[in-house]
Amino acid sequence: MTARESATELARVLRDAGYTALFAGGCVRDGLLQREPKDYDIATSATPQQVLKLFPKSNEVGAHFGVVIVKHHAHHIEIATFRTDGSYSDGRRPDHVEFSTPEHDAQRRDFTINGLFEDPFSGEIIDHVGGLADLKDGIIRAIGDPAQRFTEDSLRLMRALRFATTLDFLLEPNTWRAVCELAPLLGRISPERIRDELVKMLLLPHRARAFELLTESQLFAQFWPEVMQLVGCEQPPEWHPEGDVFTHTKIMLEMLGPEVPIERALAVILHDIAKPPTRTVDEADGRIRFNGHDALGAVMSEEMLRRLRFSNDIIAAVVPMVARHMQFMHVQQMRVAKLKRFMASPRFIDELELHRVDCASSNGFTDNLHFLLDKREEFSREPLIPPPLISGRDLIAHGLRPSSLFADILSEIETEQLEGRLQTREQALEFFRIKWG
Repeated sequence: MTARESATELARVLRDAGYTALFAGGCVRDGLLQREPKDYDIATSATPQQVLKLFPKSNEVGAHFGVVIVKHHAHHIEIATFRTDGSYSDGRRPDHVEFSTPEHDAQRRDFTINGLFEDPFSGEIIDHVGGLADLKDGIIRAIGDPAQRFTEDSLRLMRALRFATTLDFLLEPNTWRAVCELAPLLGRISPERIRDELVKMLLLPHRARAFELLTESQLFAQFWPEVMQLVGCEQPPEWHPEGDVFTHTKIMLEMLGPEVPIERALAVILHDIAKPPTRTVDEADGRIRFNGHDALGAVMSEEMLRRLRFSNDIIAAVVPMVARHMQFMHVQQMRVAKLKRFMASPRFIDELELHRVDCASSNGFTDNLHFLLDKREEFSREPLIPPPLISGRDLIAHGLRPSSLFADILSEIETEQLEGRLQTREQALEFFRIKWG
């Protein structure tokens, strides 16, 4: 049973019991846009207690706000009573709600395209806020007074940009003006909620537009002010004819494919984050340099990701990509052993893509990329880092006491193995005996 079929069955139970039941919000919007809704929400005249009486095993976590979650045929359907929200003292959720009518319920919602209702049985669209016209014209418009909508729930500042990016819609001028003027209100929102909205934007094909809107609106300044410093940070024109670091980063985001891991998108945004604080200009020749921006960028990236409460796994993936991105210029000079270790990184595919768009968005240099692609093919016949030929137990068996020297010995033997000069256990033991025996 599909989510729509499941929601329709629940709506029928509500209707048969004498209550109004309408599909509401995103599922109506997405259906009109010929998109598959992720889930279905029902708005109803039934109170939470009445809903729970009809569906007694439901989740009443949101009953205080008129919301009940009903599980039906593996689908979780949100059923909310038509309501009018009270004041929002914390800028996140209403202090209290009053049950009301569909007309008043539509007025409390965020954007006109999200304020539509649909009769589940006739398919009739019920529009109290002008959402159909805005949907047709590709407009994101706050319902009523934009300042009031964003002051009530300041996460709507991020959501406005996400919907504009997701749907490739324009922000209505008054709504856009309110986003920019009220950007500081985002400080009332928890880092986790900001992070979740940011991730949704970066996973979209139009992530470069989201990056631009977040900067122009000053929303980035509220949680990642470091990104704002990329604007106007000029680079050496001979290497970066595209312009400043912000433009370079935006082009890289445009060059990523439509579907990318969040780690890759984050690495693109953060790879040059330390260019502004490391930028110097040589007095003699006027040359611009960013010495050490990769190392400092790794430190800054970790702090920025932790600020938004990203998981340790994501941090562990992104930070090394930032730290290593400048090493790609040296790959053709690396010894085989060093190159294999470099390519054995668990995120090497992401790093390779980061390098590709880094060069493609600036100097267009592809020699290192093609070198690595050829080497990947050449090395594909066997593991980049094969099982070790000997271990610490072998060193002890030959009379050595455990010490820090063990790591140096085993590393050097591994280097010889990676270079192809040692291929068997016997050869490795003989190499050890000659050098350390």
